[in-house]
Amino acid sequence: MSAKSLQDVLDNGSSTVETLRNSQLGAYIYPVVPAEFTNWRREVNAWRDSAVLFDQSHHMANLWLSGPEALKLLSDTGINSFANFPVDSAKQFVPVGPEGGVIGDGILFRLAEEEFVFVGRAPVANWLLFKGGTGYNAEVRLDNRSPMRPYGKAVTRDVWRFQIQGPRAWDVIEKLNGGTVEQVKFFRMGTMRIGGQEVRTLRHGMAGAPGLEIWGPYESYDQVRDTILEAGREFGLEPCGSRAYACNTLESGWIPSPLPAIYTSDELRPYREWLGADSYEATNAIAGSFVSDDIKDYYVNPWELGYGSFVKFDHDFVGRDALQAIAADKDSQRRKVTLAWNAEDVAKLLANPVAEDGPTYQFFDLPNANYGSSNYDAVRDANGTVVGLSMFTGYSANERKVLSLGTVNPDVPIGAEVTVVWGEPDGGSRKTTVQPHEQLEVRAVVSPAPYSTVVRESYQPGWRSAVTV
Repeated sequence: MSAKSLQDVLDNGSSTVETLRNSQLGAYIYPVVPAEFTNWRREVNAWRDSAVLFDQSHHMANLWLSGPEALKLLSDTGINSFANFPVDSAKQFVPVGPEGGVIGDGILFRLAEEEFVFVGRAPVANWLLFKGGTGYNAEVRLDNRSPMRPYGKAVTRDVWRFQIQGPRAWDVIEKLNGGTVEQVKFFRMGTMRIGGQEVRTLRHGMAGAPGLEIWGPYESYDQVRDTILEAGREFGLEPCGSRAYACNTLESGWIPSPLPAIYTSDELRPYREWLGADSYEATNAIAGSFVSDDIKDYYVNPWELGYGSFVKFDHDFVGRDALQAIAADKDSQRRKVTLAWNAEDVAKLLANPVAEDGPTYQFFDLPNANYGSSNYDAVRDANGTVVGLSMFTGYSANERKVLSLGTVNPDVPIGAEVTVVWGEPDGGSRKTTVQPHEQLEVRAVVSPAPYSTVVRESYQPGWRSAVTV
């Protein structure tokens, strides 16, 4: 019998780890948006030197929540406090499973007193959609991300979503508006005018400089985008393609795709039976050199991801008891860092595809080297002991370095040299993104997260700018 649910997929497999390590999903794709408009190096440089237009219209889910108990649904599932969450503001929303592992995260907007939208990856959207159907007086509706491979078919969304970022971003914004735009506080919302129509805004700064996220009805996508690009021409505004987009997280310090911690808890069996066999959670591909027999070893808690300050015990929520136990010993938890890879070892990886003899290594793509949905490479100290995990890897054209974001043990200091084991053991898994290969130990220096000095010194104080030491 063919599997109909995530639980069926797990029951039919030899183990959860092996099932996910050998997923046939293929490469993760940022859909619809072209790979490059000029070249990805130029587009990356633009958010540091001039201004960039990020197109976020397609790769994230929009989950619309409304009704008298919409806020209760969010409070019951989020580690965040909702004691102060005014209309026209947003927050980084983080739910965990009953065992305290993070399910995912994303941005939650409060549009009106009883109206919200969550914007982010599938795991959180799916969890809220499921929980919303368990007796809450709330309407929950999913506008799913665009298909990875639309094959020329028309793609539409509820809204387009852009960000204008970079040191010249505010020049572009005020030219579009035809006058001054109030620089509201970070993660506060406002309005502005573009091409004669009013759009909603969120004060944001993914690239480290002040900027705005804006959105409006998808029918106006082409008009608004063309107007922004024309207005930004004199300020050096560059449209950002899908290849460059992922580099932003390397510099700003956000780990985007930890494995959702939903595969083990008995309490979550109904959820696993609700999730389809084709869901993100069922097809999610684990990649990397770290291999454990226990899927729980891939779970990460809020402190490991830099979200410890979000955890508030002023309300009841799923996973509260587990997080209270972890909080009592939070100083022993791994912490988020950036790993700056050794240039000589990177050169060895990059030269490998044209080497006439010698070992074959797992292909290192530029600028985004990840070859799974959730990436876990072992980080070892000088004794060969695993002291952390490298979870998102790529190249920053601004920093001119290969960087990876990950977590390390609390006794591993900034400045320590470690090794990241690149490639999977035993010749590699059966993922379609993997060819037979040998592993390579790459030297790396444990560095602050975020790595970018620009972000550390100018970004709004919070989880991205709070340097790990």
